[in-house]
Amino acid sequence: MKKFLFAAALAAALPSAAFAQEETAPDGTPAFGVEPYVGVLGGWHSFDRGSEFGSVPGETVMSGAILSGVAGINVPLGPVFVGVEGNATKGWADIDWEYGVKGRFGARAGDSGMIFASAGYQWVNGKQGWPNRKDWMYGVGVEVGPKDIGLGGITGNSGIRLRFQTETYDFDSFRPTAGVIFHF
Repeated sequence: MKKFLFAAALAAALPSAAFAQEETAPDGTPAFGVEPYVGVLGGWHSFDRGSEFGSVPGETVMSGAILSGVAGINVPLGPVFVGVEGNATKGWADIDWEYGVKGRFGARAGDSGMIFASAGYQWVNGKQGWPNRKDWMYGVGVEVGPKDIGLGGITGNSGIRLRFQTETYDFDSFRPTAGVIFHF
């Protein structure tokens, strides 16, 4: 009797196991797995007058151009994903360096894009008399893949995506960036 029950349970599980292996995300990649990526983003970071960075004589707000290198991992869960990302950012004008780590979550959109929100911790090193500080960083963004803009045959499912995002340092700054993300 035990052998019969085991065989019946195995037979019932086979179709669902086969279905789970065939499940894919909107872009054709496996619905569950690990997607590492690296990227380069450029933008501007401008702090409010009343931010924790205070004021420097002759300056009204702390701000400057930034160039970020990012690396992270997304874990797709069907049509949604979660992930973690780190950044190292070189700044100009009033910002020397920025470093951070954040969690990301969002939804896959279209054939190869995604919409996401992020939250994490950011360290900002000022220069020209501006102090060094650390606090929470929040953001939203989108990634647009080649299939979404009509160039699906160029890179396939993995490869290059364009990212546009806006972040804020403890709701005291505005940090729009755009760049290229390389998924593999």
